[in-house]
Amino acid sequence: MHYVSRSTKEYVCVMQIHSDFEKESLKSWIMKFKGKIYQRPPVRSSVSRKLRTRKIYDIEVTEIEDRLVLMKVISEHGTYMRKLCHDIGILSGYGAHMRELRRTRTGIFDERNLVTMHEFSEAVYMWKNCKDESFIRKIIMPMEIATCGIPKIMVDNNAVSAIAYGAKLTAPGVVGFQQFKKDDVVCVITTKGELVSVGKALMDYRRLAKVDKGEVASTDRVFIDRDVYPKHWGDKDGGSS
Repeated sequence: MHYVSRSTKEYVCVMQIHSDFEKESLKSWIMKFKGKIYQRPPVRSSVSRKLRTRKIYDIEVTEIEDRLVLMKVISEHGTYMRKLCHDIGILSGYGAHMRELRRTRTGIFDERNLVTMHEFSEAVYMWKNCKDESFIRKIIMPMEIATCGIPKIMVDNNAVSAIAYGAKLTAPGVVGFQQFKKDDVVCVITTKGELVSVGKALMDYRRLAKVDKGEVASTDRVFIDRDVYPKHWGDKDGGSS
């Protein structure tokens, strides 16, 4: 899902400095990039090279050896690490470029979740040929896990079928919710925790707490099969229309 690809990223990056430098001075310049920054994508990129803002949530200099600087960077999606290194070099006056890069986390998924194709192949073999599901169950995770970190709106059973057919979520169908702002990406879930849909909030959670009618969220993508829940379209308490 693109909701995962657009989530927070964590990188381990090796930056090479082009000239002699004083360590504390360089660290000071690096820390200036923490927060909101302007960045123009590099020439070798798949997006338009328009100036844009991105947020660096944290930068940690973990090791410096000769002219090599090892950093851990947590940033907003779409932040280019090689451009970050280049800009640090320009601002500090030392000059710099990215030497190595490894992404260690995307959203809730980090290196501990990685599975090799060999491991996956073995798990499929055990499932198909030995009727042993234990290995593949450790690898394949429920879709709901990918939505961790996205605000949830819980709906009653009567609202599920209409949403599965593309209807917007309306206030009568809501039985619980987390905090969210208008226009935030939100997930609609059942009382069992099943992912129904992902959409955009049409009001914030404070307003939702005060109303008993009105559209709460759009339905941009449906994940539950149609007719899993019985139809209650047109019912007084159906929740969606």
